[in-house]
Amino acid sequence: MSQAACDDDITRIRQLNEIGIALSSERNHDALLERILTSARELTQADAGTLYTVDAAKQQLSFAIVQNDTLGIRLGGLSEPVGDQFPTIELYQNDGSPNQHLVVAYTVLNDCTVNIEDAYTAEGFDFSGTRKFDQATGYRSRAFLTVPMHNHEGDTVAVLQLLNKRTADGIEGTFSQADQHIAESLASQAAVAITNQRLIAEMQALFDSFTRVIATAIDAKSAHTGAHCRRVPDATLLLAEATHRSRRPEVANFTLTNDDRYELKTAAWLHDCGKVVTPHHVMEKSTKLEGLFDRLPMIEARFAAKQQALNAAQLRAELDASRNGQPLSDTKHDAFAADQQALQASLNLVRRSNSGGEFMQDDDIERLHAIAQETWEDAEGHQKPLLTDEELENLCIRRGTLNHDERKIIEGHMTATLDMLGELPFPKHLQRVPEYAGGHHERMDGTGYPNGLTREQLSLPARMMGIADVFEALTAPDRPYKAPMKLSQALTIMGRMVEDNHLDPDLFAVFVEEGVYLDYARQHLADDQFDTVDTASLPGLYDTLSA
Repeated sequence: MSQAACDDDITRIRQLNEIGIALSSERNHDALLERILTSARELTQADAGTLYTVDAAKQQLSFAIVQNDTLGIRLGGLSEPVGDQFPTIELYQNDGSPNQHLVVAYTVLNDCTVNIEDAYTAEGFDFSGTRKFDQATGYRSRAFLTVPMHNHEGDTVAVLQLLNKRTADGIEGTFSQADQHIAESLASQAAVAITNQRLIAEMQALFDSFTRVIATAIDAKSAHTGAHCRRVPDATLLLAEATHRSRRPEVANFTLTNDDRYELKTAAWLHDCGKVVTPHHVMEKSTKLEGLFDRLPMIEARFAAKQQALNAAQLRAELDASRNGQPLSDTKHDAFAADQQALQASLNLVRRSNSGGEFMQDDDIERLHAIAQETWEDAEGHQKPLLTDEELENLCIRRGTLNHDERKIIEGHMTATLDMLGELPFPKHLQRVPEYAGGHHERMDGTGYPNGLTREQLSLPARMMGIADVFEALTAPDRPYKAPMKLSQALTIMGRMVEDNHLDPDLFAVFVEEGVYLDYARQHLADDQFDTVDTASLPGLYDTLSA
């Protein structure tokens, strides 16, 4: 071997190593495929080339990248899509026999490299398609070097085909054994890069599917939270993007990369995963008296028994009066009627109080306590209270439908969320998922749960998720104790929560100023929830809109 040839081989080996390093670091799939073909052509001085990908399930080869310097063709990868001008190649014919006549299919079926000096004189292969291409373009296809690319399991995942070696005299050269070896070496490294990228993509797809399965299970567990776990990610990402583009000095240092977006989105999908351990009857408690069963009919039966007792007492009084030849006095008649009306009013209050709401009047609570002091007579003649202590406690819930113990159970889902996420070995780019997901019920003044963190202890993404979670809950169409709120009402309540140091003021300002609430509403809210929002009069903005 001459010194020039030796130097050329050393140069190509050095180039091969550099290309291998570059391929292993490429994250974009299309860019990777394009670089593989471009590098192979550079190493072998090929004028043209094609990279095919193999679909093992369909037993097909597809044109992924097509390049031809002479014709100025650049298709696939980061360039114009290949399109339908290059159809797929079947590995097997209609009768089930292997397609051995096409060189690229032959390479896959026989797992071998094929090096052809001239397609027009080669025997055993069908190059009619190549001839038609040449006739249409004026090109002259001659030398073909076709190399299979294997994954770690030995399966062919792609095929590299190089065409027409460039020489000092033009493009009519053939590919040498050295060219073949260097192309096979590159194909081996490239296949590893493709396989690694594919495995990473498959693992990410599996992980993403797993997070969505968990979220779907949470939503399916409770008909009253509907698609909460699916809507919160949308609201969170909309606020994050708005914060990223906002020029407000309070959030000027916040930036959002693609990795940041993926990490935040993953956290949002998993933010309520701990609800899988929350008892169903607590999650589904749509009225205050609901538990393992609905207790309202039991109370109604007591009222009915007391009603019958009043009717019976009135009938006895009328009978006694009749025996004495006297009608029942108006005073006694009015007293019985008043008792009946009072009993019905008490029952109406119980029924009304049973439906959760945002606020309960002190007068109603006082009246419920008085009702609980009243009695009814059971079948055995025992006097019992119209309302038990537990029923009274539940009916007097001021907001929502959950009593103190049940709220603690619900709040426990955040501890469970942190415990569950803490068991997962998150990779580096997802390390902050537990912190983001676990902070959406914390409050700026440290009175939230599960850890009582303050604003300064919470990251911006965790605070974003808190705003997204509240806004979704206020506007959701499927909550059992309230109708879905209009935009103005939801934003007013959120503004008051800012004033109470529950939500972050700067992020709430971004939420309003950048129109995040409108972007979300267009995706998820009903038409009747849209109304005019006077942003200038919203609480909690502290004149930030003019900043």
